[in-house]
Amino acid sequence: MTTRQSSEDESKDRFFKELAELSERMIAAHGREFSMGALVLAARFIAENKPFVRAAVTQ
Repeated sequence: MTTRQSSEDESKDRFFKELAELSERMIAAHGREFSMGALVLAARFIAENKPFVRAAVTQ
C-alpha cells in the first residue's frame, strides 16, 4: 500500500532539503561551529519573534 504525502508534507520536505543544502554550504565555507551557531541564532530569533533583517538606521 502506497501513501501519498499531503501538499503540506511535500512543502516541509522541500524546506528541510533547502535547509540541509544551506547547512552543507555554510559548513564548507566556515565550518561546523559557524553553521550550528547561525542555525541556533535563527531558531532563537524565531522563538523570540525578532525580525531577521534590521531596519535601516535613519539619520
